[in-house]
Amino acid sequence: MGEGRTKHRVFLGLGSNLGNRQANIERAIELISERVGEVIRRSSLIESEPWGFESENKFLNGVILCETTLTPRQVLRKTQKIERDMGRKKKTVNSQLYSDRPIDIDILLYDDITVDEPDLKIPHPLMQERDFVMIPLKEIGD
Repeated sequence: MGEGRTKHRVFLGLGSNLGNRQANIERAIELISERVGEVIRRSSLIESEPWGFESENKFLNGVILCETTLTPRQVLRKTQKIERDMGRKKKTVNSQLYSDRPIDIDILLYDDITVDEPDLKIPHPLMQERDFVMIPLKEIGD
């Protein structure tokens, strides 16, 4: 793998519970299409309660399908940079800290590969227990 002509299909989960949530997600999709690859499908957005922490701010969540020539590690770096550029301060580490955030971008699936590294797990290990991921994913998945 690596930079090249091969297009990979990556499903990304998006979430926002601070500020103008819809605008945050739209901006993230723009940045993903500029930096990661063409967004070829996008789900409806659904509202959900915070997962793993208490907050009065509900999330808006959706899933997009992107075609990319980047490796999974490159996708992770680019999406983390987009989160930072959009004002995300801390990324959850080892599920110890969830907090309100303007944008959250998770790699859900990348082709049909499995990655199991400390900071990168594909498929996303918690997606099956999250309706706010599975409902939009089923909407646009094959």
